[in-house]
Amino acid sequence: MLALALAAPLTAQADGFSACIERLRAQAVQRGVSRATFDAHAAQLEPDLSVLGLLDAQPEFSTPIWDYLAALVDDERVADGRAMLERWRDVLQKVEERYSVDPATVVAVWGVESNYGRSLGARPLLASLGTLACMGRRQDYFRGEFLDTLKIIDQGHIPAERLTGSWAGAFGQTQFMPSTFLRLAVDFDGDGRRDLVDSAPDALASTANFLHKGGWKNGESWGFEVKLPAGFDTSLAGRRNRRGMSLWIARGVKLADGGPLPESGPDRALLLPAGAAGPAFLVGRNFNVIYGYNAAESYALAIAHLSDRLRGGGGFHTPWPTDDPGLSRAGRRELQRLLIARGHDIGEADGMIGERTRKAIAKEQTALGRKADGRASQRLLEALRTTTDVSAKEGGATIRD
Repeated sequence: MLALALAAPLTAQADGFSACIERLRAQAVQRGVSRATFDAHAAQLEPDLSVLGLLDAQPEFSTPIWDYLAALVDDERVADGRAMLERWRDVLQKVEERYSVDPATVVAVWGVESNYGRSLGARPLLASLGTLACMGRRQDYFRGEFLDTLKIIDQGHIPAERLTGSWAGAFGQTQFMPSTFLRLAVDFDGDGRRDLVDSAPDALASTANFLHKGGWKNGESWGFEVKLPAGFDTSLAGRRNRRGMSLWIARGVKLADGGPLPESGPDRALLLPAGAAGPAFLVGRNFNVIYGYNAAESYALAIAHLSDRLRGGGGFHTPWPTDDPGLSRAGRRELQRLLIARGHDIGEADGMIGERTRKAIAKEQTALGRKADGRASQRLLEALRTTTDVSAKEGGATIRD
């Protein structure tokens, strides 16, 4: 009886989903999607209810910025990015000639969005977007993205089976939403298709086109780190509050190394991502263009910082205001190997901190008498290093589901 009681709501939910998708048929046809494409790829679609819980869980807004940047801009990603700059040198040169966006910025987006094409996301787009189009909040928005996904398939750019991505519908090597794809994706390799999944030239050029159309000014820096004087009035901060350099000079702001600010240049805004005690930045319009790619200041800073590192720059001068910094991906993998050695079934040590890893971390934190927040941190890594067999840190076999 209990099984029947549990199954009834699920059946009703599935029936409601099917009816919702069927109501979208007319809208799809109005957008130019053939009935054959709709029948083949949408009519029998099953919902993915797991995406509903992710609507309010974006890491850009829920993760401390020192954790967020530690994983996105680490030595490994910098080294890989420099290798990609060399490998795709000719393509990137042509991309810059056509769209006036420098290679380091384009490759930085590529690195953050998909680890240079290695991590495209595994969720079928139609299932994710169809679910979000019929359930939860923002249904109007996701309904449009769902219909645009069908249009991409119908136009023959990318097969449906290759359209996998994030829970919210971003896909491809530089993670475009379907509507963005239809507006700004380009066929740069000349094969007649706009393919962000299997064509690096198309993905790189499409990203450059996005930034170009957003107002990118080639040759102008996104911004730079600065040092604030004691007692600085932080009410002047804010990404939209751009002021002339003369104001910042008059207020005692200096370069991060203590040198004077340039007396001329474009207006810039003061960004304090961790408050006045952390790194401070003067950012310009190019920073806002990056922000337009994914509306989060931490995301834009990750792209901007990685692009600087790819050009040969170093880390920030001012440390983050924490006594327990975040971990690079190498550090996260080591932490996971230590958790596996201690008997936690978390799958592969891949550096991705998912639900099982967080639960294992919380258990270890409890055993250590610490706050069980599931956070992967330097202090936890050091604690497990001292209490786990050293062989676990050497690599070896990993446990898979």
